[in-house]
Amino acid sequence: MSQQTSADAPCGPPAAPIPRRGRSGACAAAESRREGEGEGEDEGAEVGGGRVGLGRRFAAHLTATGLANLGDGIVSTGAPLIALTLTRSPVQIGLLTAAAWLPWLLLGLVAGVLVDRHDRRDTRAAALGARAVLLGAGTAVAVSGHLTMTVLVLLVLAYGVTEVFADLAASSIVPDLVPATRLPEANGRTMAVEQVLNTFVGAPIAGGLLALGTGWVLGLPAGMAVAAVVVTLVGVRGRYRHAPDPARSTGWAQVSDGVRFLVRHPVLRPIVLAGAVMNMATTAYFALFVLWAVGPGSALGLTSATYPLLTAVLAVGAVGGSMVAGQIARRFGEVATMLTSWALCGALLVVPVLLPQVAITAVGILALGAASTVGNVLSMSLRQRLVPAAMLGRVGGASRTLSFGLMPLGALLGGVAADQWGLAPVLLAAAGIALAATAYPATQVRQRTVTALEPAAGSAVL
Repeated sequence: MSQQTSADAPCGPPAAPIPRRGRSGACAAAESRREGEGEGEDEGAEVGGGRVGLGRRFAAHLTATGLANLGDGIVSTGAPLIALTLTRSPVQIGLLTAAAWLPWLLLGLVAGVLVDRHDRRDTRAAALGARAVLLGAGTAVAVSGHLTMTVLVLLVLAYGVTEVFADLAASSIVPDLVPATRLPEANGRTMAVEQVLNTFVGAPIAGGLLALGTGWVLGLPAGMAVAAVVVTLVGVRGRYRHAPDPARSTGWAQVSDGVRFLVRHPVLRPIVLAGAVMNMATTAYFALFVLWAVGPGSALGLTSATYPLLTAVLAVGAVGGSMVAGQIARRFGEVATMLTSWALCGALLVVPVLLPQVAITAVGILALGAASTVGNVLSMSLRQRLVPAAMLGRVGGASRTLSFGLMPLGALLGGVAADQWGLAPVLLAAAGIALAATAYPATQVRQRTVTALEPAAGSAVL
């Protein structure tokens, strides 16, 4: 099971509709992004007091997201279960998790620049196509009987590279597909689809496929990636490239722009730093959780076939959280809701350790899924509002380099520490660190600060 308790960077739904930041010159709008159709026909809008859909392009984007995440859920659940057939070493299991997140540390900044320089739809399609080829090769190795821990780690590492480009492009394109006033709804739907297909559907399928053979765990996701490419290219029509600043056209200058924007931002900086620490702690936690939950000597005593059912509970909570995030934020304030959700995540991580019973753990995991998704929906929408459209890739790359870049370190440290002191002390320590990390943004970020940094309503230009 893998679960991030915070998003890559701050974001959150507005208490009232907020227009998107105006763009001109270097921050020009995406080229020809409405080719061939009227804007009002494709975008969601309010009609007669009600809301229509978010548009055909977003529907296609959401479908491709679902296909990609179904395959992702099979791989992310199946890879640790495959590893358990090869080793029971906490260090090696931690290394496998570290390999999945290391590409964010190495490539996050560069990928952000490339996403801003190139068409975001085409970038996503290319990354998913590379993923299909990679998984196809992994299937051939597995079927031939030559899969080892070294090969599995390298496969997961390369898979992580495709994830960097596909995820950055996918999140950066959303503001071009829907009006700014509908971003919380669009992000909520996206996260609901991700959780349902990644965890609720993909995880149990992984357990069944593993019984058929390792090749199935890699082969079926390869097919899902191909389908996602087709849907993206056919359904998300138009061009989605934002022109770079001609005065700062070098790659390094554009990287520094994204880092500088993030470091100087009074809202994004504390939330991203806290998210980085939380992600490091929770990665250590969930890298070891499979050892705590699965196997004859484990605390929960689950099998490879029943373990994915526990992860499915996480998705149920996540879907519920994605549906109510906006309403809760409007009632209690987006910043307060986001930070409270993250604090709950840290507190809920102790439940499976102190009360290692399957039923109680399932309830805790259910609440964890809801709390983490509420925080993620709010933080994602906030970033999309506060960052200029032409910089979303670079700022997203900078923030994920930090927040995801510490995750390999967490996985490795967790594995080494568990080897020395055992699973329970390390799991509890990770939960404590995740909870403590929320204190920093709680003292720095206020709702009035977010409101003051919102773009003026009159300057919005689509």
